Amino acid sequence: MPLAKLPETAIRYILDTDTVTYQQLGRASVIQRLKQVNLHEVATTVITMYEQLRGRLAAVNRQQSEADLQQAYQRLQATQAYYCQIQVLPFTAEVAKIYRQLVQQKLRIGTQDLQIAATVLAHQATLVTSNSRHFDQVPGLQLENWNLT
Repeated sequence: MPLAKLPETAIRYILDTDTVTYQQLGRASVIQRLKQVNLHEVATTVITMYEQLRGRLAAVNRQQSEADLQQAYQRLQATQAYYCQIQVLPFTAEVAKIYRQLVQQKLRIGTQDLQIAATVLAHQATLVTSNSRHFDQVPGLQLENWNLT
C-alpha cells in the first residue's frame, strides 16, 4: 500500500544565508520568530546551502591545529545535519529565467544574492534577511528582518 502524500504547503518565508547562520547560532530573535510561523512554510535555497558548505569546506582546508581542524569538521557536520531538517529549494528552470531577467537589469548585487532573490520571486515568498541594503534593489521582492534584537 503506497504512503499517503502530504498536502503541499506553499512556501511563505525563505531564509537568506545570514538568517540561517543566526538560526544556527541560536539568535533569540530569529528562534522566537520561527516559533510563530508554520515551519512547513519556511525554506531556504540551494544557494544558501552552497554558500555555507563552501565556507565550512574552506575552514577544513586551512592549515590549522588539530583542535581547530576538529572544530571545523564538527561545524561541517552540524551544517550538513541542518540541511537535512529544512526544506531546500532548488535552482529550477523558472528560477534561472527570473535570475537572467534580474541580471539584465544590471542591479548592483552579488551573483548568489541575485540567485536567492530569483528563487524567492519564483515562489512568490518573502525573503527573511538582515541584508536589505542589497535586496532592496530587487523589484517586487518582499523582505522581512527577523534579526531585530
